[in-house]
Amino acid sequence: MTFKPLDKKDLNPDPTDQFASWFEEATQTKSICLPEAFCLSTTSPKGDPEGRMVLLKGFDSTGFVFYTNAHSAKGCSLKKEPRAALTFYWSELGKQIRIHGKTKRTSVDEADAYFATRPKESQIGAWASLQSEVLESRDILEKRFDEFSKKFEGQVVPRPPHWVGYCLVPHLFEFWQERPNRLHDRFCYQKIASGWTLTRLYP
Repeated sequence: MTFKPLDKKDLNPDPTDQFASWFEEATQTKSICLPEAFCLSTTSPKGDPEGRMVLLKGFDSTGFVFYTNAHSAKGCSLKKEPRAALTFYWSELGKQIRIHGKTKRTSVDEADAYFATRPKESQIGAWASLQSEVLESRDILEKRFDEFSKKFEGQVVPRPPHWVGYCLVPHLFEFWQERPNRLHDRFCYQKIASGWTLTRLYP
């Protein structure tokens, strides 16, 4: 498949607005099941690189928001080293976006508000799963789920204190457009005091 070339003049001077444009295109592409899925890259407390798929739950000029268990492997990694990277890839569009930045916790009110929108089964799952800890059998997990289902039967499920939001505040964006012969178009935005610089990179 041949994709439209990407030129500097085609890019918005604000990288968040440029992200919004590409994200909207991915959202409108029916063959992309989870346009909001991205690889979250972190560094473990031991210094090992880590990556896993996470879902974007919101973004604006202040940063990119996702939620997880603060006791999980990624939560422990972000506590030790808050710098992280997000990588979005939509093969159907031949597009990739990389975002580097530093994470910070969202407010309790923001986490509560988002948790309230989740399906009740997912809310109960947040209580039942000791994310990233050793699980001896599936039966144990399902038993915990049943126990919390009974505990919260007929009532609003509160947000577990360890279930939190993170906002990655970006200092670098890279937009990549697939081109023939591996001669792709790549552009990098970098944060400076007066705003953002924008440069073309070799593929």
